[in-house]
Amino acid sequence: MLAAMPLLAVTITTDPRAVSLVNVVGQSPWLLLALFAGLLVDRVRRTSVLMCAYAIQVGAAAVLAVAATADALTLPLLMCVAFAVTSAQVLSDGASGALLPTIMARDDLPAANARIQVIDRGLVQFIVPPSAGAILAIGLGAPAWAACVMALLALLLSARLRASAEPAPIGRGATADGGQEPNTRGNPLRDIVEGLRYLVAAPLLRSVTITVALGSFASSAATTMLVLYATEELGIGQVGYGALLACFAVGWVVTSLFVRRLVDRFGYAWAMRGAQTGAAVTPVLIAVAPPWPLFVGAVLVAQSSSVLVWNVCSQSTRQRFTPNRLLGRVLTSHKALAWGLTPLGALTGGFVAAHWNLRGVWWIAAIIHAVGAVIVWRTMTPAAFRQAEHDHEDLEAEGHADRA
Repeated sequence: MLAAMPLLAVTITTDPRAVSLVNVVGQSPWLLLALFAGLLVDRVRRTSVLMCAYAIQVGAAAVLAVAATADALTLPLLMCVAFAVTSAQVLSDGASGALLPTIMARDDLPAANARIQVIDRGLVQFIVPPSAGAILAIGLGAPAWAACVMALLALLLSARLRASAEPAPIGRGATADGGQEPNTRGNPLRDIVEGLRYLVAAPLLRSVTITVALGSFASSAATTMLVLYATEELGIGQVGYGALLACFAVGWVVTSLFVRRLVDRFGYAWAMRGAQTGAAVTPVLIAVAPPWPLFVGAVLVAQSSSVLVWNVCSQSTRQRFTPNRLLGRVLTSHKALAWGLTPLGALTGGFVAAHWNLRGVWWIAAIIHAVGAVIVWRTMTPAAFRQAEHDHEDLEAEGHADRA
């Protein structure tokens, strides 16, 4: 859906401002709704939130499919559908991220998160978009009809998950087997602030969020200019640019095969230190490298490998060290804070490229990632993880005592 809508927009208008507006509206729920989505995830059965998200996607896809088939597409309709689809994504990401620790053992979280990351980045971002373009050749409504069928299958699968995986709530803050802790009372604003406060107050989680925010800014600046770097610096054209994007997918898929063993062998602290160091070194290699497409492609494979290791450890850290009753709010608060700098990073990348040069964008990205590496090496020590584990056990013990 999100890959097809820009293509549908250009069938209506070629005004760059109007086309970009569809993308802006489509991304706005991450900033506007993420905190409220986290509150919902913590107050309502999480599998119900997941089913609601997929139901929204089914409805949005059906509306777009009918409108496109009937040749009744308009930009306001596209913007409404884009907003609805991303809103559903905000809900489903928060619900699935909070649900995962209740159905997986803690030691299995890195492997589970790696699989989710491969699907999200390797499949959705690099394989689905060209597929959407190919399906669009069949008819304007074809991608939406395909999305409607896929969302309906996801809805049916989430209903099956509801019956087998999640315990029924038995009251505020308790479940039959220590699983989800529904929070059905309290002032909504106060509950949102509670999640934000926990994220900011926990030293380890705060450092992770700051580092991700810096990385999102730097990566957005570099990725936005990658197409110009490929065509102007490397001279490989659009096909070559697509091949560079495929290098990202290769790094994700290959690294997913051994990321759990890496985390088990070195621990979260050293895995995250190594990953952030890799994120700081790879932009330097691109900035100083001669225009050799094969070398740049290899660097991008290494870069995406580092990012996958970091993302798996980052998400697993939040899941491991956040009380279950706060997990939805903490996960969505992290995304709202960490991804809020992404649009500014894209603007900065364009500004640096226009007033300096394209390689300067990678120097800026390297400097920002290096700042993140300093934060990681100073704060994400093995001792910090042991302390976080101790603090989490104390919170769990207090929660059990309160329920007793």
